[in-house]
Amino acid sequence: QVQLVETGGGLVQAGGSLRLSCAASGVSTIIFSVNVMGWYRQAPGKQRELVASISSPGSTNHADSVKGRFTISRDNAKKMVYLQMTNVKPDDTAVYYCNKISNKYSWGQGTQVTVSS
Repeated sequence: QVQLVETGGGLVQAGGSLRLSCAASGVSTIIFSVNVMGWYRQAPGKQRELVASISSPGSTNHADSVKGRFTISRDNAKKMVYLQMTNVKPDDTAVYYCNKISNKYSWGQGTQVTVSS
């Protein structure tokens, strides 16, 4: 069974930076490398939303709300997906998850990001 473990969250002041990491296990490097992966977030009382996605060749898409501030990347050999967050805002406060874009794996526990004003 595939497991996704997100780390790197924490408390950060507005304007600061964080780097989130997502480690996948229980899946081969070959299979992982062809998955389109994404970072999602869920704020209190809101639905989970897609923040950014990345294909295997490295083509990326970012939600308008984070464009220019967040950058998604991946390391297929390590089965890792990253989210570099810069110039964070209080509205970025949420639990952040990674997962496939389609045919999702079971969700991990996520990592809490709290941005103070």
